Amino acid sequence: QVQLVESGGGLVQAGGSLSLSCAASGNIFSVNTMGWYRQAPGKQRELVAIITSGGSTDYADSVKGRFTISRDNAKNTVFLQMNSLKAEDTAVYYCNGNVRTRAFTRPTDYWGQGTQVTVSS
Repeated sequence: QVQLVESGGGLVQAGGSLSLSCAASGNIFSVNTMGWYRQAPGKQRELVAIITSGGSTDYADSVKGRFTISRDNAKNTVFLQMNSLKAEDTAVYYCNGNVRTRAFTRPTDYWGQGTQVTVSS
């Protein structure tokens, strides 16, 4: 069993900053790509940012230059620093981890429970 537990989030004014973190724990052999997704009311879940175990990153165009994803491989933790927040960033943010629980097996995607980020304009 693998758990992803998020922390951070909350309410912030437009132009402000917030930080999210997500720690993976449980029966983990290795963690491949980790990422953050978000889902606004009435919209589909969308990718925000991803980071490989080697540190390569990719971002949604809407957050490039404002958000920074990073990770601590030793702690199986991924972070999202969000700056210059806009009202349209309001959403539930979900952490994702692509986890292998045993050697030589196919990895599986696991999700956190989600954390609310609300940006007031």
